Amino acid sequence: MRLSKSDQRLLDALQEDATRSQTELAEIAGLSRTSCWRRVRDFEAAGLIERQVAVLDPQRAGFHIQVLLSVAMTEHTDENRHDFERHVGILPEVTECFSVSGERDYVLHVVVRTMDAYNTFLNAQILKHPAVRSASSTFVLRRVKYTTKLPLTT
Repeated sequence: MRLSKSDQRLLDALQEDATRSQTELAEIAGLSRTSCWRRVRDFEAAGLIERQVAVLDPQRAGFHIQVLLSVAMTEHTDENRHDFERHVGILPEVTECFSVSGERDYVLHVVVRTMDAYNTFLNAQILKHPAVRSASSTFVLRRVKYTTKLPLTT
């Protein structure tokens, strides 16, 4: 999708704070309120804006353990892949799942409250899955940077 400079300013402003008023967004983007509202609706209809949510701090929400879990599959069949992806898709501990290249097939971002909870999750939900050959855990010590904002103006 090709974005004008006004579109980029509008989307940057929304990515920074989606609770801004239509008046404020229109001012930032250099558009009328009606045009601004229409563009936001068009972006939503086109799937560019997926959803608007509140972003919680994992630590303050009690999720003190964050893990990057690398998973290798037993076989690289469509059935195995779809089954595993459906499985992790319903696990609330998995906040992101990436299909990757290299020695591993997937990298999952997992959040849990305690190490015991992670141990239970890993053994019951991941290692027992028939499509999983092995898994390797990398524990996050400290989040250095986190953003959901895409660099539209670069």
